[in-house]
Amino acid sequence: MPDLPTPQDAAEAALFTECWDAVLSYADLCTSGAASATELASEAFALGIQEARSAGSGPMRGPTRRVLPVIPLLLTAVRTTAAEWEFAGRGHRLDPDLRLWLNSEKAARYHGMPLQRPIALRGLRDLQEPDAALLWLAEVEALPLTVVARRLGLDPAIVSGELAQVRGLFRDRCHRSHLDTPMDAECRSYARLLDAVTRSPSADTPEDLSRHLATCVQCAEAAACLRLQGGGLPSALASGVIGWGGLAYLERRRRAAEVRLGAGRPVAELEAGEPKEGASKARLVRNGLLVAAVILSFVALGVSMMPMGGSGHENTASDDADSQPVIDPGSTVASVGTHPSTTPSASGRPTASDSTATAAPSDKNPDTEPQGTASATASGAPAPTTSAPAQPPAAASCDVTYDLVGQWNDGFQATVTVSTTKALDNWRVAWSYRDGQQVTQMWDASVAQDGSRVTATAADYNKNVAANGSLTFGFLGTWNNSKNSAPSGFTLNGAACD
Repeated sequence: MPDLPTPQDAAEAALFTECWDAVLSYADLCTSGAASATELASEAFALGIQEARSAGSGPMRGPTRRVLPVIPLLLTAVRTTAAEWEFAGRGHRLDPDLRLWLNSEKAARYHGMPLQRPIALRGLRDLQEPDAALLWLAEVEALPLTVVARRLGLDPAIVSGELAQVRGLFRDRCHRSHLDTPMDAECRSYARLLDAVTRSPSADTPEDLSRHLATCVQCAEAAACLRLQGGGLPSALASGVIGWGGLAYLERRRRAAEVRLGAGRPVAELEAGEPKEGASKARLVRNGLLVAAVILSFVALGVSMMPMGGSGHENTASDDADSQPVIDPGSTVASVGTHPSTTPSASGRPTASDSTATAAPSDKNPDTEPQGTASATASGAPAPTTSAPAQPPAAASCDVTYDLVGQWNDGFQATVTVSTTKALDNWRVAWSYRDGQQVTQMWDASVAQDGSRVTATAADYNKNVAANGSLTFGFLGTWNNSKNSAPSGFTLNGAACD
């Protein structure tokens, strides 16, 4: 696995964290397992950042020329790296549908003759990089305009108008690219009509043009880019720029944005850009040094590992490496139930904040006041000669793996995987830290922390878990740089886990 590039300044550090989760999300779609996804994302990220620096994209250095914004450029690098895997004999680690696509004429369009490439890709390249970045972040990454304005240094009061102008520019570039595309006589005869129909949101598509669009890929792509109304622009951009898996990636980014920004938060909070007390505590990390360290420690963002029932692919074909959790060489994997004996909750019983321990037959706690001790006989009453045996605790219905993916000076990255024998229609996972760790950002769940106790609550899209299934979420956190022990006292919906 290649070393990831080191940010050259604070601007690059902030840029890296904006891009990494997007890259890993798409890499997960392209591969057959978590380990493969992380490796593909790492290779593609290093390749894409090198290209961005040489092209002078955004804060990168180098000669200035028109290029894709950094995120779509990196996603293109994922696709390119996947193709290299396929032709280097590593294709068994890729999604089977992607392998078919890579060996088809569809893939050839993305690196073939420029005038044969998808209209959306050419149109985005023809925009100035700041305009293209505004369009991509708002349409594909689904970020609120106030967030986009902050990232791009725009005035929030006028960003909506700027976006409308950029959409118009993108349409003009796509129209010109469509006319420049080599066409047969039938396509050429419909080009002017297509332009006129897509300019008006209320215009009906003539029947003959509709039939033509149903059989001509290039004209259909042009229609999706030219018709700015109707909500089809994001899918046109995602599919046209990154190719295979564009629609699934688009859906993932929307779900990730909901989790990251806190689905259901009041609009006023989003406009202010910061969560209020009592609202969802899923947050954006704003510490540039922290997020740079995330990149440098091969972070595997869990948002890209979300259960995608129907919007992506089933990870059924994976090699042996993919069946293991992704672990940094210096990481720690702690299976709950094997904590050090000094931990108060190491017995495996839930803490008071989540559940009530199984009551013993006696009013006394047998763990702290056993029969025969001074405290048990101080009243002078004779000790009973017989007693009913304590009921053995019921077997836990869940098992937890805590994976410390990586850590740096004052931060760390971790994932939690919970296997459950029971079907769930919602879930809440809680645990306790003992070294003062604080969770700063979580994906695939919303987070709340009260002192050392952390509670992760399911998102709407992953709250249902089948019997004998599992759930996974990930997060970033801070620690005091002296000790970062694995947490203990894991519970699932208030019941203790092993």
